[in-house]
Amino acid sequence: MNFTDEIKRRRTFGIVSHPDAGKTTLTEKLLLFGGAIRVAGAVKSNKIRKAAVSDFMEIERQRGISVATSVMGFEYEGYKINILDTPGHQDFQEDTFRTLTAVDSVIIVIDAAKGVEPQTEKLMNVCRLRHTPVIIFINKLDRPARDSFSLLDEVEESLHIKVRPLSWPISSGDSFKGVYNIFNHSLLLFNPSIQEIQPSIRFSDVNAPELDHHIGKEAALLREELELVEGVYPAFDHAAYLAGELAPVFFGSALYNFGVQELLDTFVRIAPYPRPSFTEEREVRPEEEHFTGFVFKIHANIDPNHRSRIAFVKVCSGHFQRNNVYTHVRLGKTIRISSPTAFMADQKETIEEAFPGDIIGVPDTGNFIIGDTLTDGELIRFRGLPSFSPELFRYVENADPMKSKQLNKGIDQLMDEGVAQLFTSQFNGRKIIGTVGQLQFEVIQYRLEHEYGAKCRFETISMYKACWIECDDPKKLEEFKKRKYQKMCLDKRGREVFMADSPFILQMAQEEFKDIKFHFTSEF
Repeated sequence: MNFTDEIKRRRTFGIVSHPDAGKTTLTEKLLLFGGAIRVAGAVKSNKIRKAAVSDFMEIERQRGISVATSVMGFEYEGYKINILDTPGHQDFQEDTFRTLTAVDSVIIVIDAAKGVEPQTEKLMNVCRLRHTPVIIFINKLDRPARDSFSLLDEVEESLHIKVRPLSWPISSGDSFKGVYNIFNHSLLLFNPSIQEIQPSIRFSDVNAPELDHHIGKEAALLREELELVEGVYPAFDHAAYLAGELAPVFFGSALYNFGVQELLDTFVRIAPYPRPSFTEEREVRPEEEHFTGFVFKIHANIDPNHRSRIAFVKVCSGHFQRNNVYTHVRLGKTIRISSPTAFMADQKETIEEAFPGDIIGVPDTGNFIIGDTLTDGELIRFRGLPSFSPELFRYVENADPMKSKQLNKGIDQLMDEGVAQLFTSQFNGRKIIGTVGQLQFEVIQYRLEHEYGAKCRFETISMYKACWIECDDPKKLEEFKKRKYQKMCLDKRGREVFMADSPFILQMAQEEFKDIKFHFTSEF
C-alpha cells in the first residue's frame, strides 16, 4: 500500500458530549466492532460487570466519569480508526479543547431525553472555530425520549448547524422497536435481551408490506415520518458536511449496542481523512514527505508501577519511522525516538511506523510540554490552544514533610499534563494551583497520594483572575512589578502573571497602568 492510500484509510475523531450522555459507552461499542475488545464495558451499569476500557484510571472507575482523554486505535474493514474519548465534565474541559486540535472530525453524543446541554454548546463552538466536521449520535433511545423532530429543531437552534437524519427511530422507551437506516434503506430491530450485533433487514422500498410484518402498526407512522424527513431536511451534501455546515444525525442506544454499527459504517465512508494543519509559518499538508507532528497531551503514569510519562503526538505529515532522529523545535535539539507506542487506552504496543492522522505515544523524560512541535528538520511551530485563566485558586501545602520531594515531582508532572495550572508566588515562594472546577483539586489530591505517595492539603485563597502581562516600555513594566510585588507570580513556563484579588482591583490596575496589557490567556 502506498503512502497516499495509507493516509486515505485513516480516520481520526473525537467523541464529545455533556457529562452522562454516553460517550464512553459508545466508545466501548465502537471498539467491540473493531475487534479491539471482546466484551464491551460500561461506565455504570448493573448488567455489565466490566468497567470501560477507556476509563482506566482508578479514580475514573470509582466515580463513573472520565477525567482524562484516552486514545484507542483499531482496524475496521480496511480503515485505520483512531478514537479519542474525552472527559465530558466541565472541570476537565481544557483537556477536551486541546484534544479537539488533534482530530479531523467529531461525533457529538446527545441524550435523547435531555437534548442539547450547555457543555455540548461549548464544545460545538470549539468545533466551529476550526470548521471541524460533526456527526451527531442521539443516544439512550431504550429510555423514554423526546420527540425526534423537536430534538432536531433544538440541535439546529442551539448548535447553529443544519442537520440531516441518516437513520430514524421507531418510537422510544418501552415501545422502542428499532431504527430505520435512511442511508442504506435497511431496518434494524431492537431486542433488549440481546447485546450481540444483530444483522439488519434490507428494504428496497419503505412501502413494502414486509415492513408491517416486522413492526406492525408502527409501520404507517414510520412511513409518514420518513416522508416528512425527506420534505423538511435537505438532502445529504457531503461537501457541506466536510465544511462543518451540515451534521448527519444517527439514533440508537449505545448501552445495548444498537444503531452503533450503522453509525460506524456510514462514518468510515463519509468522514474526512487527515486534513491540512496550520503552523505559524505555513499550511502543512498530510501528503508532504517530511515528517511533522505536535504534542497535544501529556499523560503521567499510564502504568502506575512505573513513573513514566508519555507525550501524545499527532502525526500531521510524512512517514514517521522508529529509531529515526527528529528535531524538537522549541528546544532546538534532535531526539531519537526508539520506542514509540500505539494505544488501546492504558495498553500500549511498540510500533515501527506511523502515518498522518495517527496518534503515537513518545516516552517523555521531561523534554515535552503541550504544543511542542517535532519535525525532521524544518523549524515550524504548530498553533496550539492556549491556557485560559483559571476560575478557582488554592495554595498547595505539604501534609507530610518527609515526602516533599515526591510532592514537588508529582505537582510538576501533573501540571505538565495540563490537569491544572501552577503559579509560584514571587513574594513568598508559595505554590498556587488554579483550576476550572472543584473536582480537579480532588483528582490532583487523589493522584498525588496514589501515584506519587505524597499527601497535600489545599488552603483557600481569595483570587479573581490570573493575568499574563506585557508592556512595550520595560521601565513601566518594572515599576508595575515593584508596586504589585506581593501579587506577582510566575507560571510553569516562567512567564510573569499578575494575580488580581477582585474585579475592582483589576480595574484599578488597568486604569493606573494604561501602558500595560492584561491578558486572560497565555498565548497573546
